Amino acid sequence: MSDYKGRGGSGRRYQKEHPSDHGGTTAARRGKFSAPEDTAQEEPEERREKHSDLITGRNAVTEALKSGRPIESLLVARSTDSSGRSFGQIIALARELNVTVKEVSPAKLDAMCGGNHQGIAALTAVHEYAGIDDIFALAGSRGEPPFIILCDGIEDPHNLGAIIRTAEAAGAHGVIIPKRRAVGLTWAVGKASAGALEYMPVARVANLPSCIDDLKKRGLWIYCADMDGSTWCGGDLSGATGLVIGGEDSGVSRLVREKCDGVLSLPMRGSINSLNASVACAVVIYEIARQRCGIRAFNPSAE
Repeated sequence: MSDYKGRGGSGRRYQKEHPSDHGGTTAARRGKFSAPEDTAQEEPEERREKHSDLITGRNAVTEALKSGRPIESLLVARSTDSSGRSFGQIIALARELNVTVKEVSPAKLDAMCGGNHQGIAALTAVHEYAGIDDIFALAGSRGEPPFIILCDGIEDPHNLGAIIRTAEAAGAHGVIIPKRRAVGLTWAVGKASAGALEYMPVARVANLPSCIDDLKKRGLWIYCADMDGSTWCGGDLSGATGLVIGGEDSGVSRLVREKCDGVLSLPMRGSINSLNASVACAVVIYEIARQRCGIRAFNPSAE
């Protein structure tokens, strides 16, 4: 890996400012979120066959779990007798593998699978997950300090897909998501990424705060987009940097925020006090990209 200025280098600490200096609150406390399982709208018939990330039926789901294929979640129709031996074994295997098991309405499962599902389906990843080392290897191959996006509880697949798309376009080296309480690499995420998922390594970790500790040891400075922080463009973000973007409803979790080296906020001048998570992330990502590319910002007061 090529050398870069990490946590031990000079000029990396973010200059703290009073919240009043930037006149606003965070970019990403609340935004769009997925509808509850029972209220999600059914998809049109002509689109059902596009769900290539669905495995249906007891035998097919069982073999997918046994094979080690990445499974996002196990969907079980609520009216199904889960006490039966086959269902009990499938659910037990899923839980042993730390796969989330969700009860959904039969109507929802019918809409997703076209009705032929035997009361059970597995939602699989549409792309293989990368490892943290893969992300650092990509940065090293480019001779650049690592630039990583960390998603803390993003549940809307369109938001995650948009974040992956922006991260790839801006030259980031990877995206990290948690295994639980967050969307994985579903069909909808792949579609929203507009092809970026084929080029952007996405790693999934069991514990985001522990991952942040590891990234710090490897030289990164970690910042989150949240309320009551320093202005998003007021410090040096050109080195090895990790950016945390919080979930649509709850924002950055307390423990994750405490692990961060700094908090970045965007000015909110309108009547609402938040932006969509992927929009807020894009603004900060491109400020980091601007600094990393050495592009000077126009400053009329300096003229």
